[in-house]
Amino acid sequence: MQKTPHNGIKVGISSCLLGAKVRYDGGHKQSRYCQNVLAEYFDFQPLCPEMAIGLGTPRKTIRLVKDEDIIRIVASDGSFDVTDDMNKYSKEASSTLHHLSGYILCAKSPSCGMERVTLYQAGTNNGQRDGVGLFAAQIMKDHPLLPIEEDGRLNDPLLRDNFITRVFAYHQWKCLIDSGLTLAKLISFHAQHKYLLMAHNPALYYKLGPMLGGNSDKTVEQIADEYIVLFMQVLGTLPTRKSHSNTLAHLQGYFKSHLNSAQRIDLASNIDKYRQGLLPLMAPLTLINHYLALFPDPYLVQQVYLHPHPEELKLRYSH
Repeated sequence: MQKTPHNGIKVGISSCLLGAKVRYDGGHKQSRYCQNVLAEYFDFQPLCPEMAIGLGTPRKTIRLVKDEDIIRIVASDGSFDVTDDMNKYSKEASSTLHHLSGYILCAKSPSCGMERVTLYQAGTNNGQRDGVGLFAAQIMKDHPLLPIEEDGRLNDPLLRDNFITRVFAYHQWKCLIDSGLTLAKLISFHAQHKYLLMAHNPALYYKLGPMLGGNSDKTVEQIADEYIVLFMQVLGTLPTRKSHSNTLAHLQGYFKSHLNSAQRIDLASNIDKYRQGLLPLMAPLTLINHYLALFPDPYLVQQVYLHPHPEELKLRYSH
């Protein structure tokens, strides 16, 4: 896969993660990975909902409070309540974000945290880490297909690979829609993602193909709408060493007639060592890509699974 132009993939991000001094203490939470690595591939679109509703910096800290069945966002000392302003801004901002292919949020934030935000009971200092930031909740509600992740979780190699894989795939989907949707294009898209989908969730993958059979009265737009929901659900499943190994074994089958005995044994050994956790995923994939260069197969060449994101990101070297 060629490197995507800087302005090709638009991804939302909490402003503080790019070094903007917008936090309550006048500081930031700059993510070096986002700033120094991902910024080379994504056109980041920063937002800080707290600054957007007029909370200056430095400012009093705010917290999520559960008041009966209503989640409010208030000053930690109880001196002000910005729930209505935050909800209003979140709805307005969210309605303008349909062009995004992903979003990276600041963890634990009462506005931007996507999970495990401390939620206090009204009138107490008793908090449980089961809240969701108001802005994040609105984004996830309005854009259920959008790949969303928190900065801290990107330190996990599997979650990082999965998020970036989903962002690139969703961007490709949006490009397909923009190019003018046809059933033939939809079928081609599905074919290109066959082994990527198989590696993530084999059971759900087998439900996608029948959607494209053309045996229903649905329009291609209706088919596409249903397809992409399940497509993103499949990619949202973290692949395992077992599911990757099964997918690699399928790819290995394309080379049986081309490889000698020693080469076949070597490839099978690499796949098995990966399955046991003795080698990273990149090891068997490197061999498969090497053999594909020697013995080109048109169907395999188009497989997104072999290059779901730029190699320079080195996402498959660490797991």
